[in-house]
Amino acid sequence: MTIAISNDFLLAFSNVQRNQQKQVREFIERFRAQPEAQGIHYERIQSAKGKGLFSVRINQAYRAIVYHPPDSGVYVLLWVDHHDEAYRWAERTVVEINPATGALQVVPVEVAAQAAPVQPVEDKAGIGLFEDIKDKHLLRLGIPDSLIPAVRRIQSDLELEASEEWLPQEAYEALFMLASGFTLDEVFDEVGKRDEEVSVDTADVETALANDDSRRRFYVVEEAKELVEILQAPLEQWRVFLHPLQRKLVSWQVNGPIRVLGGAGTGKTVVAMHRARFLAEEVFSGKTDRILFTTFTRNLAVDIQENLRKICSVEGLARIDVVNLDAWVSNFLRTQGYRPQVIFDEEGNSAWQEALVLAPPELGLSDAFYRSEWEQVIQAQNIAGLDQYLGAARIGRGTKLTRDAKKKIWPVFQEYRATLNEQGMKEFIDLMRDARSLIESRGLGPQYRAVVVDEAQDMSAEAFWLLRALAPEGPNDLFIVGDSHQRIYRHRASLGQCGINIKGRGRKLKINYRTTHEIRRLAVGVLEGRSFDDLDGGEDNQRGYMSLTHGQPPDIHSCKTFAQEVAYLKSRIEQLVQDGAPENTICVVARTNKIMESYAEALRKHGVSTYEIKRDKAEQRSQPGVRVATMHRVKGLEFDHVFVVSANAGIIPLEQAVQNAEDAVAQRNSETGEKCLLYVALTRAKQSATITGYGTLSPFIQNVGG
Repeated sequence: MTIAISNDFLLAFSNVQRNQQKQVREFIERFRAQPEAQGIHYERIQSAKGKGLFSVRINQAYRAIVYHPPDSGVYVLLWVDHHDEAYRWAERTVVEINPATGALQVVPVEVAAQAAPVQPVEDKAGIGLFEDIKDKHLLRLGIPDSLIPAVRRIQSDLELEASEEWLPQEAYEALFMLASGFTLDEVFDEVGKRDEEVSVDTADVETALANDDSRRRFYVVEEAKELVEILQAPLEQWRVFLHPLQRKLVSWQVNGPIRVLGGAGTGKTVVAMHRARFLAEEVFSGKTDRILFTTFTRNLAVDIQENLRKICSVEGLARIDVVNLDAWVSNFLRTQGYRPQVIFDEEGNSAWQEALVLAPPELGLSDAFYRSEWEQVIQAQNIAGLDQYLGAARIGRGTKLTRDAKKKIWPVFQEYRATLNEQGMKEFIDLMRDARSLIESRGLGPQYRAVVVDEAQDMSAEAFWLLRALAPEGPNDLFIVGDSHQRIYRHRASLGQCGINIKGRGRKLKINYRTTHEIRRLAVGVLEGRSFDDLDGGEDNQRGYMSLTHGQPPDIHSCKTFAQEVAYLKSRIEQLVQDGAPENTICVVARTNKIMESYAEALRKHGVSTYEIKRDKAEQRSQPGVRVATMHRVKGLEFDHVFVVSANAGIIPLEQAVQNAEDAVAQRNSETGEKCLLYVALTRAKQSATITGYGTLSPFIQNVGG
């Protein structure tokens, strides 16, 4: 027998009253163990339009809807609700196999019934968006045959957005791409379907459940433990339902590195975690095999470790090291008896201040110029001498330098390096370089069988050189995910120039599962007019990037004073809690630590409990309180409701970050980084996003319609 559970069932289960959920769980466990047991009474729903739909009694109040096609051993849990609501759901639902794709689909009867066939019209005005697409092609894109007339009636983007409620997910995605300007062939390529006839047995439900499109909404349950874990967190659907492209990336075995791009909320980290599990449990599963899962920031590594526990076996998890790259470097060097003092930036760096004394005044270059030249040219290209510097590329640097000017400023960098050496001090990028050198010079060889890299856009070139050295070149060696639209640190590197060849192995995720269409549209608008790279020397864009959910437009609220803003913030938070939102699903996000602390303190004085998300520890979801965090700290996290506070001019963008730029190019780059921070903060929101400020609002908000 085959037992499956649908994502609709999990969503319905999450809405069951908490005091009733235990009984639902107990029923499901009995059902999984023996769906044909005498104690489980199936009542055929006579009023249902589709075949194979039954009601099963859970208790006096609740009923489950089960799909059990005739003469089969397949049982699918579709829905759970109060008695009358469950029956009404079944009466307006048909379960069928798409004759062109082979996917099992849940089709709303009412939409199909109301959509009379569209009559051809000579006047093209008001014609449907998909009038030129043949029926056979619509079927192959996943549109159920009974819904094709309804699809042909769609005449506007708004009508298309509304169709998300009644179309299968794969069908909606395909239509969205067509409406976004993709050609039919491009859509077929993007969704992994070919424009050709396939043989489909529309009575073989078991085979249909194994279809890639079916697996994004149905999960075949094999173990009792597995089912219990799913029901304990029914909304964490990333653990169960993967998009077909995500699933293919997870199990894609190739002879070399893979790079995956994707906008916020597209599931890059989810894919990376499942990839690590796949490598540890199905590819490199020897006793001595180890996988490194690394990311740029410490708090993300802690969260990833916790989430991997939910999807990995004990044996698989033991083979995965989850650590941010800086911590890995420190630990490795310590094992090699190497312990220099570390300088993290120019603040309080006496060696840097001493070196600046040698800056030639006649060139009129600012202190900020020297620092960025050091970081973006000297350190980025590992330049050790004047001859190297004279021939170094300075692409993207706004201030041009003649050969003579380079000779004059080189003593600044030479003195800085010499002083650091005398004091036994290093910058962290030097430690990465030294770690790679030790691996090579001591013949230590690769440290891991494979490396999975999250948030790759924030890695430096030296970091990628080190990562390349950590795993042997070969099949499935590196799996790199990132998005330059979320680059919130200064690093920028090209994989190809760091010895990582991804030719033919670059892929992109475009479906945003987290953020509503309305929030995504605002966030993308913040970045309008800026260009972004693909982590390999090319350009990236957000064409086809879409959200599958809709909600209220983001709220942009301007106050006269800080006190008024806090009062508004308090009232909104209290309303959300009153409406049923747990405090730990609400997050208040600020640009800096100091600003964050001022809002946290003000909220506490108004009786709102808060919980600070810290850099080096996982968020304790069981702890009460509205979450407060900086824009940097919410990277990689998500919340139902997000408040971006103090969105004032001078704060967003941060005045000193922009004013300290040495030239117009650096200033624009700084502004882009600030825009990326706001983009990251907004796209943490799943249901609602609110931007508040006092005085003059940020120009970033004003420019997108605030």
